[in-house]
Amino acid sequence: MATAAQCTAQHSFPHKLSGWDFYRSIGSPKYIVAPMVDQSELAWRILSRRYNADLCYTPMFNAKLFANQQRYRDEHWAGLKDGLGGGSSNDRPLIAQFCANDPEILLQAALMVAPYCDAVDINLGCPQHIARRGHYGSFLMEDWPLISSLISTLHNHLPIPVTAKIRVFPEADKTVEYAKMVVESGAQMLVVHGRLREMKGHLTGIADWEKIRLVQEAVGHLVPVIANGNILYHSDLARCIDETGCAGIMSAEGNLYNPAIFTPHHPESWKLAEEYLTICDELDTKIAYTRGHLFKIFRPSFTIHTDLRAELGLASSREEIWIVARKMKERLIQDAEASRMKGDNFDGQVDSQGFPIFPHWLAQPCLRQPMPEPQHTSKDEEGNHGDTVPLAIKRNTEDSTSGHSNSTMSLAAVIANSERAKKAKKTRIAPNICHGASCNNTSSATCVHQRCKGCCRGHQYETSVFDCVTHQIRSHLSKDGMSNLDTQENMSPPGGMAS
Repeated sequence: MATAAQCTAQHSFPHKLSGWDFYRSIGSPKYIVAPMVDQSELAWRILSRRYNADLCYTPMFNAKLFANQQRYRDEHWAGLKDGLGGGSSNDRPLIAQFCANDPEILLQAALMVAPYCDAVDINLGCPQHIARRGHYGSFLMEDWPLISSLISTLHNHLPIPVTAKIRVFPEADKTVEYAKMVVESGAQMLVVHGRLREMKGHLTGIADWEKIRLVQEAVGHLVPVIANGNILYHSDLARCIDETGCAGIMSAEGNLYNPAIFTPHHPESWKLAEEYLTICDELDTKIAYTRGHLFKIFRPSFTIHTDLRAELGLASSREEIWIVARKMKERLIQDAEASRMKGDNFDGQVDSQGFPIFPHWLAQPCLRQPMPEPQHTSKDEEGNHGDTVPLAIKRNTEDSTSGHSNSTMSLAAVIANSERAKKAKKTRIAPNICHGASCNNTSSATCVHQRCKGCCRGHQYETSVFDCVTHQIRSHLSKDGMSNLDTQENMSPPGGMAS
């Protein structure tokens, strides 16, 4: 409370608003960029706002690290003391998101960002294993007293509003009661991701808009409810609002692969890349963030120009990233011209799942391919095999284009079958042992020296022959002419995990 009073005394805050009054004070945002770990940084937010994003979230910050480590704050919110990354006029309205499981630490971290944003959001939706280990995100869903304490502490002591982002339960009535508890605890806006905690990675599946609609009907008269999930194309935005009745739409993956998703256009990917890189140059954006975004923007083209994908993975400076972007631009312009000369026409074309087909040089969503459907058989009491049950959850044309959700029962059955499959006995294959001296680790499958990463890198240092692509080591010369060897892993595009 003393820290909160000090923050209020040192900074000027507008009158604290609640619910719909707060929502209207930030412009009644309809199109919202989700909080994404290492992906919704300042440069990306600026780009997204240029393409009709009304509100942006910061990446998820760990409240404990943010409160206790200056280095963490400097890395994740550069220039915090000067209001950069959150206080500048080209980055508002802005909501800062934290994960936490301690109300006092959460308040301490939230007070640090309060002068530079419009609200603080509590992440109650992250489904990743790191959230399980850290006991935050969606792994707090069963601990309603703790969630209530986290929200109410900020509501009572923070000079700006608190909001929350949640996932749904398998049961619709429990989801509604959960949402009511979050709002009653003090959340002034509620984002509902229509997927279960288990729905991630290859089990992502279809978000349940019906549960979002039920939450909207239950608490939408008290606070704005924002829908999250199933947004692939611009046309999905209006359809989602129509089917859920929500005040706005939040996009994560859709925005990452096409930052112009809030407009009805599919710009050339190289134009978006150049615009983003120009912003990154002005803001000195972290290389890992920049590289990760380009992997997604150019994703359709990297399946064709695979050498540039590898080159981007090895890029360790903005200059090298610019080189890759310019090479890709030249090739995509050539590809587009060659397609025009051939008379290709993509209008009205759809793939086997019914999704629109766009030429690879245009920004477009990432469509998860249907999983193969291995058949899981069960035996009855007499030992006879019963009906086969598919193990896959997949996006199909009917679900993804019409908005109809999978039923809870079928989803639960698929997840249960998947868990049983994971526990089933698997044939053990003897691993290849590392050829390094006195090393019992498994060697990497594609290592030319048949070594583990550590032994391979040591071998390359000793021989000064840097020829293993899997365990790439790059050599640079320092200004004084001395050899300065730096390692650079062969990067693959990060997942852009939405929190």
